[in-house]
Amino acid sequence: MTPTTIEPTVPAALIRALEERAFNAWPARQTVFHRGWVFRLSGGYTKRANSVNALLPGAPFDGVREAAAALYARHGLPAVFRISPLAPPEADQELADAGYQHFDPSLVLHRPLALGSVGKPDGSTHISTTPTAAWLEGFAAANSVPTHHRALHNSMLDHIAHPAAFALQHDAQGQPVGFGLAVLERGAVGLYDLAVAPEHRGGGRGRALVTALLHWAAEAGAASAYLQVRAQNAAALGLYQSMGFKTAYGYHYRVPG
Repeated sequence: MTPTTIEPTVPAALIRALEERAFNAWPARQTVFHRGWVFRLSGGYTKRANSVNALLPGAPFDGVREAAAALYARHGLPAVFRISPLAPPEADQELADAGYQHFDPSLVLHRPLALGSVGKPDGSTHISTTPTAAWLEGFAAANSVPTHHRALHNSMLDHIAHPAAFALQHDAQGQPVGFGLAVLERGAVGLYDLAVAPEHRGGGRGRALVTALLHWAAEAGAASAYLQVRAQNAAALGLYQSMGFKTAYGYHYRVPG
C-alpha cells in the first residue's frame, strides 16, 4: 500500500472522520480555512499542528501551494504539507515538481473497541483526566521537547476540547518513565504521544500504556480506537498489530527543499 492509497474497505467518510478527530485532538494555535484545505499554525511546534491538510476528498489544489507559502512565510514558518488520501493526486505531484521533499511516511491504524476486548490494566499505569506536573515534565524530557516550546505544548494540551486521559507510569524509584494521551470524540478514541523513556523500553510498558488507555476509553463508551505511527517504526507497528489494530490509510509530508 502506498502512503496515500485508500484501501477498498475503508470509505472516504471514515477517513474524513478520523482526520477531523485528529485535528481536534491536537488543536493548532491558529487555523485558516482555504477552499477545502486547512492551514494549521502553532509557532512551529510539531508538524501536525503546523501543516496544510485537505479537509474534503479531492479538494482542488490550484493556488493552494502559493497561498500557503505566503501565509506561512508571514508567520516565519515553512509551508509543510501533510498529504492524506483526502488530497487529490495532483497536489502531491505539484509539490514534488516544485521541489518539496517526501518526508515521514506514516500510517493511521484503527480497531473496534469493547470493554471485554481490551483486557484489564496491570496496575502499572495511572490515568488522570488532566496532565499533572509530573506528566508534563516527564513527557517533555522523554521526547526532548525544547524548553522554548514547552509552554506552547502545555497550552495546546489545555485547549483539547473533548474528554482526554493522560497515562503515567513510574519506575521502581518513583520516576516517571511512561506517558500516553487519549482523546475521546464521537465514540472513537485516539491515542497520542505514547512514549517510554529509552532505558525502559522493551519491558512491556508500551503495551501496558495502550491497554490502560483503551480500558479507560471503553469504560467511557468508545466503540473504536485509532492511532498514528511512523511507517518505519517496526517495533511499534508490531505492538499495535498484536493488539488488534489494522491499517486504515497512510499519509506523508511534503517539506520545502
